[in-house]
This record gives sequence, C-alpha cells and structure tokens, in this order.
Amino acid sequence: MSVLRERVTWVWLALVVLTCVTTWGLSKDLVSPTFAVVGTFLIAAVKVRYVILDFMELRNAPIPVRAAFEAWPFVVAAIILGFWFATGPLG
Repeated sequence: MSVLRERVTWVWLALVVLTCVTTWGLSKDLVSPTFAVVGTFLIAAVKVRYVILDFMELRNAPIPVRAAFEAWPFVVAAIILGFWFATGPLG
C-alpha cells in the first residue's frame, strides 16, 4: 500500500503546513499582532485536534469521549485568549 494513500500521511502534511503558516505567515508584520495571536492559538487548537484524532487514535472513540477530547483544545485556547484580551495592553 502506498504511503500517500494513508490518512495519517495527509494529516502529518497538514500539520507541517499549519506549522509553516504560524511560523512564517503570522510571525511577520503582514498582519496585526492581535490577529497573529488569535490565529496562532486557533491553528494550535486545530493541530491538537488532529493529533488527538489521528495519532492518539480517538477518531473511533465513543461519542462522549471524542466530544470531550475534541472540545478541550478549543476551550483551553478560548480561556487563554480570554485572559489575554482581558488584561489589555501592558505599559
């Protein structure tokens, strides 16, 4: 079987592309700092979701377990971003 037919190969490639987007795309002065921070956290949450579903093999887990694990990265990102927005500018 070809490696390119495996789902995990495409997920790995997507993780690499998303890493490049956050490393080079959002770190330059192309976007505002707020957009870069929010984008980085959202992309990180998507990447964690991919790792949970495909590398930790929870894609076929029972619905309550899968829902809890899929919601976790987005809830954590929302809490961190909520605190970040609540603090306001420093200085």
